[in-house]
Amino acid sequence: MAKYPQSVDDVTAPPKRRSWWRYVGRHLPGLSVMVMMSLLVTVVLWPYVVINVPSGQVGVLWKRFNGVDIYCWCWVGRGTVLDPREIREEGLHLVWPWDRLFLYDLRLQSSTQTYNAISKDGVSVHAQISVRYQLLHNSVAVLHKFIGPDFLNSVLNPEIGSQARQVISQYTAEEVYTSRDAIQKQIRDNAQKSLAANLNKLVQPEAMEQPDPKHYNSFLQDALQILDTLVLSIELPPDIVAAINRQTEQYYMIQEYKFRVLREAEESKRKQIEADGIAAFQKTVSQGISDSYLRWRGIEATLQLAQSPNSKIVVIGSGKDGLPIILGNVDTPPAPATPPKPAASGEAPPSGATPPSSATSTTPAAPPAAASPNVAPPAGAGSPGAPPPGGKSGGLTPSSTDKTANAASSAPPAEADNTAAVATPLDVPGVRSLLSQISSVLRAGADLTSPAATKSGQ
Repeated sequence: MAKYPQSVDDVTAPPKRRSWWRYVGRHLPGLSVMVMMSLLVTVVLWPYVVINVPSGQVGVLWKRFNGVDIYCWCWVGRGTVLDPREIREEGLHLVWPWDRLFLYDLRLQSSTQTYNAISKDGVSVHAQISVRYQLLHNSVAVLHKFIGPDFLNSVLNPEIGSQARQVISQYTAEEVYTSRDAIQKQIRDNAQKSLAANLNKLVQPEAMEQPDPKHYNSFLQDALQILDTLVLSIELPPDIVAAINRQTEQYYMIQEYKFRVLREAEESKRKQIEADGIAAFQKTVSQGISDSYLRWRGIEATLQLAQSPNSKIVVIGSGKDGLPIILGNVDTPPAPATPPKPAASGEAPPSGATPPSSATSTTPAAPPAAASPNVAPPAGAGSPGAPPPGGKSGGLTPSSTDKTANAASSAPPAEADNTAAVATPLDVPGVRSLLSQISSVLRAGADLTSPAATKSGQ
């Protein structure tokens, strides 16, 4: 049957179009395999292709084959890339999966080791030393090629140990114990000089496949920068440490004794100055102090003591100053004393009374009679028992009797008034009874010295 390109009604049919979905559906198994293979390769090769350089570090590239570097688009030989411009800095970097990127830390680093050394006097010393160092940026590639990542154990620590033993051997055990700063500085300086002189010997230009290999001969000279070395601790044998401690103790004891001598010398000077000052003060004050001034100060002190609320007894003195004697803290009154009885006629007078020696002894005991204001005047001529006016023996004359009465009634009342004026403000238990007893005793003594008592005694 023949096919007609046109329909019966002369209308052309639209051309049939192939959809891309049909193509995908036709090649779906092959595309799935390709995607899976790509994912597998990406997952496997990602750590070797995409390299992340952390902060403070750099990467040294090692190429397995000769080829063109994608960073500089130049021909690069195989092996370690020594050009400082090809060192990978911080960040994300892409390398061929057959190449490798080695990371080095440019930050300050430290290492602590304990070394055994012998001092100058043959004492074994254990020193713990910490070294702080830093790598030089442009020398990292050369350091990686001829020393490697284990440069700390292969170069730095052995060098520090050697220099530490050499320096410590120049000091005695006691000097090692006390000269830490000098030891630290010498170890650092000697180690830096030794590394600068010996590391360049490791460079071998014939082992380089990089252009101009002789350009890198001096790169290892300052590849390791030693900042400082710190001696953390120094351990000596216990016997040596004990001996050093004893020696130090004796030294400071000597210093203590010296300071004691100086202190005593200064103390003697101080006492001498103080004595001179006291002597000058006494000399100055003694010229302006008189007896009247001291008496006035005593009266003021007496008044202040009398006005205090503490219990006390004030006894009026009889010296030239007349200052009282004050007895404080009186709690219980004294026991009353029994007054002596007046002597009767024909009896001996009591102790303390002066017996008449003759008819002419007319001197009475004035002070005892003057102590009491209540003493009665002696009997006159008209009193019973008085001697006759014309008697020549065994009695007192009227004139002498009057003189005695006047003497007893004149001065004593002033003393009695003073006693009462001072004792009256002291209203404490026992004071009034004591004063009354003293008054009765004085009254009895006055009666014994009266003319009647004298006559009866005769």
